[in-house]
Amino acid sequence: MPDVGEGLTEAEILKWYVQPGDTVTDGQVVCEVETAKAAVELPIPYDGVVHELRFPEGTTVDVGEVIISVDVAPGAAAEQPQTAQPAAEEPAAKDSAGEAEPQGRQPVLVGYGVAATSTKRRPRKQPAAAPAAQPAAALQGELNGRAGTVTAAPAAPAPAGPRPLAKPPVRKLAKDLGVDLATVTPTGPDGIITREDVHAAVSLAAASIAAPAAVPVPAQAPQPEPQQQPQPEAVVAGGARETRIPIKGVRKATAQAMVGSAFTAPHVTEFVTVDVTRTMRLVEELKSDKDMAGLRVNPLLLVAKALLVAIRRNPGINASWDEAAQEIVVKHYVNLGIAAATPRGLIVPNIKDAHAKTLPELSQALSELVSTAREGKTTPAAMQGGTVTITNVGVFGVDTGTPILNPGESAILAVGAIKLQPWVHKGKVKPRQVTTLALSFDHRLVDGELGSKVLADVAAVLEQPKRLITWA
Repeated sequence: MPDVGEGLTEAEILKWYVQPGDTVTDGQVVCEVETAKAAVELPIPYDGVVHELRFPEGTTVDVGEVIISVDVAPGAAAEQPQTAQPAAEEPAAKDSAGEAEPQGRQPVLVGYGVAATSTKRRPRKQPAAAPAAQPAAALQGELNGRAGTVTAAPAAPAPAGPRPLAKPPVRKLAKDLGVDLATVTPTGPDGIITREDVHAAVSLAAASIAAPAAVPVPAQAPQPEPQQQPQPEAVVAGGARETRIPIKGVRKATAQAMVGSAFTAPHVTEFVTVDVTRTMRLVEELKSDKDMAGLRVNPLLLVAKALLVAIRRNPGINASWDEAAQEIVVKHYVNLGIAAATPRGLIVPNIKDAHAKTLPELSQALSELVSTAREGKTTPAAMQGGTVTITNVGVFGVDTGTPILNPGESAILAVGAIKLQPWVHKGKVKPRQVTTLALSFDHRLVDGELGSKVLADVAAVLEQPKRLITWA
């Protein structure tokens, strides 16, 4: 599994496009994988015949794991099939003088390569004396000697052993679960600790807490078993009563990001209800404008333009919080995120430098962003670097909501459904096109005054779209 970049450490194999025995060529797409960011097609960097698929579809695999092997010299019995893996895992070739020759870069999921290296993992050293394995031995002794009761007794002091071997994703998993890798028994090749080993250690520790101590009880004469009463069968209408969906990929990353955002940035949400009748008329006029021919024109396009105008008038809203440096970073560009619901979950790709685009350019960018997201082809790079976001909950018939900030961003604007409602216009109650806007912002860097000004400006532009010209 190649290094996908963006700090990602694993990917799920969605679909294999080849099977053992198939002929492949360098650059041919052999499978589709889903990271926490998006679904990506993976090319093979070899010519040859597929020898083995190491993992079935639906398996989540750590970066660096071998997922496919290719016989690059089919028919040659002496040749061993080469393994398609990152260049960092392959030994460097040597020239006639015995020196390592520089290797090229191998293709990875985001289009660049990892540098080749001749670094080789050192073999795992075995402890010289039994005391080095004392924690595991003590735990196993308790397990064998107490009739199913596991009690982690304090281990006797022992000399420090070698550093446990584990890949970065496994180390992170152990850290998140509070597992000391020194106490985990490795089952991987060359003594490498796997994810399964970490989970097994957690299960063993949980058993030690949950299992009650064995207490001797006096022997009793066997008692007749009570007659079992017939239990009514559960009536299930339409099939199973529950469906379990694994939390992984985009949905897992979204959940983690939203929890992190909600409990890191203090959210404030403000609302405004606005008459957008004139904006809806402008939408209809633009649809017939020759400069917008062939482009998608909808209310979201003008909402996006209104938000960009409001940001230009109130640049402090377009910022981020740098916790490490204890600084507020004001951005002089706008990467406008658009929340998109896809079959794999919610993603937020963004339009780079949206502030510099004309209305036709913004329309084109929005169309490409939405269509790419629906096809599941959004790249990880397209979801990085956003500054503010729009979420259009109105397409679901919802009036408004209190959106959670996209991590690292300062504000998110929710647009509710546009409905015909009674509205006081020029002193009379008339039916008008009305919507409710909600702006959530990070109160660490955006105070109530600034947030209110931005929301009021967006509403003012949508109420009087000629301000797109006068405020430009």
